[in-house]
Amino acid sequence: MRVVHGLESAGPSGIVLTIGNFDGVHRGHQAILAAGRRRAQAAGTELVAMTFDPHPAVILTPDHAAPTLTPLDEKLRCLEQAGADAVVLVRSRPDFLLMTAQRFIAEVIVARFKPVAIVEGTSFRFGRDRRGDLDTLRAAARTHGFDLEVVEPIRVALGGPDETPISSSLVRRLISAGQVAHAASCLGRPYTLFGQVARGAGRGRLLGFHTVNLAVESQLIPAEGVYAGRAHLPGGSFAAAVSIGRNPTFDGRDVAVEAHLIDFTGEAYDQRIRLDLLEWLREQQKFASPQALREQITRDVARTRQIPSRNAGEG
Repeated sequence: MRVVHGLESAGPSGIVLTIGNFDGVHRGHQAILAAGRRRAQAAGTELVAMTFDPHPAVILTPDHAAPTLTPLDEKLRCLEQAGADAVVLVRSRPDFLLMTAQRFIAEVIVARFKPVAIVEGTSFRFGRDRRGDLDTLRAAARTHGFDLEVVEPIRVALGGPDETPISSSLVRRLISAGQVAHAASCLGRPYTLFGQVARGAGRGRLLGFHTVNLAVESQLIPAEGVYAGRAHLPGGSFAAAVSIGRNPTFDGRDVAVEAHLIDFTGEAYDQRIRLDLLEWLREQQKFASPQALREQITRDVARTRQIPSRNAGEG
C-alpha cells in the first residue's frame, strides 16, 4: 500500500475515494472499505482512503479531544488490511480544517482526486463546522459526475436486547469501562496497546512474577483493572496477565501498565511490543500483604493461561 503525504504531493486520481478519521479502523470502517474495494475492482481503479494526522479535534477543540485508539502506523496497517490501495495522509491544519464544504468539494474532492465514486458511512460530515453532509455530497455527485455509495452502520449486540451501531465513540466508551471483550466485537480484533518496554520499580520480580512495564504511546488506556492478554514481541508471542492501575498495595500514584509474560525468559527492555487485551479479570484492589497479592497473581496467571487459547483466532 502506498502512503501519499499531503494533498500537494503527486498521487492517484480517477479513483474510488473514502474520507474519514478511521480511528480504530473498526468493523464499520471495514464495511466502508470493503464496499469501496468492490467499487474499485469493478471500475478497474484504486481504492484511496484519505485520512488525517493528528485527529482534527486535536487542532479544533484540543481541550475536548479524545485519546486515539490506534497509533498512526497501526491505523495505516489496518487500512491496508481492510483493502485500501493507497492512503493520502493529510496534516491537520487550521486553514485546511476551516474550509467550507463547497470549497472542500471543489478543491479537494474534484480537483485533487477526480473520483469515479465516493463511499462513506451514514454519519459522514465534512467542511467548516461539519456543515457538509451526505445531501451536500449527493448534490456534488450529480454536478461533477461521480457515484456516491452510502454504507449503513454495522450493528453489534453487547449483551442487551438491542443491537448498537458501531462507532469509534462506542469503542472508546467500552474501553474506558474495561469492557475489552465487547470492544473486540466492535473492532473485529482485540484492543491493542503499543509502546516501548521501560524499567519499573522491580516489585514484580520480588513477588516472583517478573513484569514488563509498557510506556504506552499516545493512545487510550483502558479502565484500571487486571486483564488477560497476549504480548507480541520481536521474538514471539506470550500469554500475559496485565495490570493497569496505581499499584494500590504499594500506595502507587501514577497509572502503570504492567504485564507478566507467561513462560517468557530473558529481558525485553527497550523493545516495542503490542499488548492485546482479551478479557477483564478483576478490579484493582489493595491487599493486606505482598503474600496475599502474590497468591492473587497466581490465580490471575492461571486464568490467563486459558483465555488466549480461546481467542487465538482474533487479531
